[in-house]
This record gives sequence, C-alpha cells and structure tokens, in this order.
Amino acid sequence: MKESTIKIITVLMLVAILVVIYILNPSFYSDFWRVATSGSMQETMDYIASFGIWAMVFSFLLDVLINALGFLPSIFVSTANGLLFGIVPGIILSWLAETTGVIISFILMRTILRSSAEKLIAKSKYLKKADEFSGKNGFKIMLILRAMPYFPSGILTALGAVSRISLKDYALANLIGKFPSTALEVVIGHDVVNYKNNLDRLMIVIVLVCIIYGAIWYYNRRKERKTA
Repeated sequence: MKESTIKIITVLMLVAILVVIYILNPSFYSDFWRVATSGSMQETMDYIASFGIWAMVFSFLLDVLINALGFLPSIFVSTANGLLFGIVPGIILSWLAETTGVIISFILMRTILRSSAEKLIAKSKYLKKADEFSGKNGFKIMLILRAMPYFPSGILTALGAVSRISLKDYALANLIGKFPSTALEVVIGHDVVNYKNNLDRLMIVIVLVCIIYGAIWYYNRRKERKTA
C-alpha cells in the first residue's frame, strides 16, 4: 500500500472516530480536555476507572488522542495505567497507545499541518537540523530520541514530519524506541505515587534513567567531535 493511501485512510479514520465519539457521548471532549489539563493523578484515575469494564479500552483511546494532539502531557495517563491495571499491563497499554498516537500525529502533521510543524521546530534551537532525518540516519536518530523518557513528544514528531524520514522508518523507530521510555515513565510514576512501598526500585529506576541520558549525551558529544 502506498504511503499516500495510508495517509488518506488514517485521516479519514480519525475523523470518523471523532464524529462517532461525539455522537455516542457529546460531553466526551469537554471531559477529556478537563482531565488532560487538570494535572491531577487522582482525577485522571477516577475518570478512567469510571468506564468500568471498558476502562482499559478507554484509556488506550485517551492516550492515543493525547499523543496525536502532541501538546498535552501523557505522563498522567501512563502513570494511571500502571496504578489501575498493574505495571506490566500498564506498560504494554501505554506503549502501544503512545506509539499509535505519535504515528497518527506524524501523518497529520506531514499531510495537513506541515507549516505548524515547522513553527514548532523553530522554537527549539536543538532540533532545527531536519535534513539529518533521512534514510538510515533518520531512523537511528529517531530511535535514540524516542528512547529518552520525558522527551517533548510533540516537538520530536514535528521534526520527523518536516524531515525526509519515511513513514515506515518513523513508525518502526517509534515502536522500538517508545518501549523503554514508556516503561520507565510508567514504573517511575507508579513508584512515586507508592514511594513508601517501592523506594528501592524507584531509586534503581532513577539511576537507570540518568545512565540512559548520560549515554545519549556522550554519544552525541562523540559524534560532534568526529564531525568536527
């Protein structure tokens, strides 16, 4: 299937889903915005849990929508997934949802929001070299950056959208790279809320995150020196 066909199908499916959601629950979008911008872990958990047996399905869709929009934080939903459904199910759920969301965001930005993506990139002095995101080099860079926990998702998606990286490479890099970063976010969020019972594991995970950031920083410095 051609990339252009995939883009059209994705956009049409997203529009259809948004319309169906509104028909089934007209108050969904106002509730979604309130929860997504509240910054309250308890409110997020209560909202997801209110859907009963459909809570996991709803959480998946909520996480997809947040990541597709690109400018709202998904850490509260990821943490809620770990607390409500357990760490392993929470990691898998958040990983698949976040990956799906950023792929949809990439397609939307590249198809109809390219100018907005360019403006978003211009705000970051560290992410202006979009030409580097091409071929194998683009896949490797995207994979490394996506593996970094708490990295600004919207900016990275915008960078990919205005670059020459293919949809296939972008999707694969995110599928692989999102797993370790999402896993760390879920575990850290879970253990911060329950720090009294998981203090040892929390400290280990924090050290691991520092090592990951340090390794990426060292890799970039070494690459810059070789280039120079």
